[in-house]
Amino acid sequence: MDVWKGRPRSSATRSVLKTLSWRITASIDTFLIAWFVTGTPWMGGSIALGEILTKLIWYYLHERIWAHINVE
Repeated sequence: MDVWKGRPRSSATRSVLKTLSWRITASIDTFLIAWFVTGTPWMGGSIALGEILTKLIWYYLHERIWAHINVE
């Protein structure tokens, strides 16, 4: 089975837009969970902000890798 294809299956621009829309959704989720666990919205916000940058980078890399994988 030829899993890796040389040509991406979607554009880099599409991956960036998907990354941003997902990150907003996931950060709201993280904020709400952290607020619930800690009991303070300020701590929830701190936790949510702390994870935004790293997860944006990881998700974008994940998308670009998957754009090259052929599972059909």
